Amino acid sequence: MTSTRTLVRTVPAAGALVLALALGGCAGASSAPATGSASAQLAAPVIADLTKIDGTTVTVPVGGVVDLVGDDETFTDWTADIDDPEVVSFTAGKKDASASFNPGLTALSVGDSDVTLTNGSTGQKVEFEVEVTAKG
Repeated sequence: MTSTRTLVRTVPAAGALVLALALGGCAGASSAPATGSASAQLAAPVIADLTKIDGTTVTVPVGGVVDLVGDDETFTDWTADIDDPEVVSFTAGKKDASASFNPGLTALSVGDSDVTLTNGSTGQKVEFEVEVTAKG
């Protein structure tokens, strides 16, 4: 019977040791609350196809971006003429050693602006309006 008592005493002691080690492993974890996810902080980009955008209006919130897609070969050759650069700005497409980046537009302030994009390699030109709305 003595061996039974020893086993009964050993099992709770071993369980307490395992629990202490498990809780000790959590002690280094940060207890600071999360400040929000990246998706709650950044709006998804507005996707606009260069082959379909001509003559349209693109709506984007302040701080948002327009990703100009549809040209996989000469996407670095687009330039922009923007009627109101206080409303929207242009970022040229580029390639680096590991990635390619489409040209795009960034919404700076509420308003609207006519935009003309020209491809220096192909001569293709597209004209459209960008309407920048308040966040919300």
